[in-house]
Amino acid sequence: MELTKKGHACIRLEKDGQVLVIDPGAFSEEDAAVGATAVLVTHEHLDHFHEGRLRAALEAEPSAEIWTLRSVADQLAAAFPGRVHTVGHGDTFTAAGFDVEVHGELHAVIHPDIPRITNVGYLLDGSVFHPGDALTVPGRPVDTLMLPVHAPWNKVSEVIDYVREVKPQRSIDIHDALLTDLARSVYDRMLGPDGPGVGGTEHRRMTPGESSPL
Repeated sequence: MELTKKGHACIRLEKDGQVLVIDPGAFSEEDAAVGATAVLVTHEHLDHFHEGRLRAALEAEPSAEIWTLRSVADQLAAAFPGRVHTVGHGDTFTAAGFDVEVHGELHAVIHPDIPRITNVGYLLDGSVFHPGDALTVPGRPVDTLMLPVHAPWNKVSEVIDYVREVKPQRSIDIHDALLTDLARSVYDRMLGPDGPGVGGTEHRRMTPGESSPL
């Protein structure tokens, strides 16, 4: 399996010649979903879901399919019958050769006055977990945790506690488009070996376009 970090919360995973993309939103590259066999979307916020880019990807690749929650599926299903699948917590399916488990139900609290929306996370091959916009604990061992490091709904103490609770072998930063390069070293110290400690977990920061075998 090879992981490619794309802009913000988007990742591409390739295995046996098939490509799976998660959350190609407005803060990711315009072509982030192009060439994907399968696309997974965690929720409807624009930095995770860009309707125009997904439509373009589906039109360019007739065999491509999408798995997502109902609020996103309802915006695409009519135009692509049979290719948009609605999922929720506890569901399992296979996409682009990956075994996928769905975990979680709600977006993290941004503010008590802002209604919470549905959010799901995806565990791939029992190894890689992308939580979307929530600190969902999958309840089973995880090799690689895609870690939302900076968002309007979190703070670094919560991020550290989340890594400690999940206890992955490694964490890789996502949800980082709002974090300036000037401040990145602060998060690296907090989450790395010189910080308060996250249970021995390896911490990685990848630049958009960078790839790594898992």
